[in-house]
Amino acid sequence: MSSSNNQVVEIYTDGACKGNPGVGGWGVFLKYNDHEQELFGGEAMTTNNRMELLAAIRALEALNRPCKVHLHTDSQYVQKGMCEWLPGWKARNWLTANKKPVKNDDLWKALEKLVQQHEVEWFWVRGHSGDIGNERADELANRGVDKISANN
Repeated sequence: MSSSNNQVVEIYTDGACKGNPGVGGWGVFLKYNDHEQELFGGEAMTTNNRMELLAAIRALEALNRPCKVHLHTDSQYVQKGMCEWLPGWKARNWLTANKKPVKNDDLWKALEKLVQQHEVEWFWVRGHSGDIGNERADELANRGVDKISANN
């Protein structure tokens, strides 16, 4: 999916996990003008936070040129991580304020690298509150869980 400079790609992401850790899924709903794209997948043994991060990563990977993006997530972990916590983690060489290693640093680093290719604004939305884009992403994340569950 691509956009011209003044157009915005609306992205909704969600992660799901049956058990935490357990079977997980991620879902992405992208919208650009009249174009829509749905992506989903999952992993057999993972956590909800990893699926939330992977959804954002897969969404940005789907863009085929630099875009202006509004990324909507119901994960405060992802939204605050990108908007508040990341600079401190990097300044402390990927340690938290408590001097513990940042969890999921592999995914945080991958996401940060992708974000640098785009102009991304992060929006937190309350999950399961009727936001159509978030509901679609949630359905896709659960489809990812079901796909992995069916294969195991």
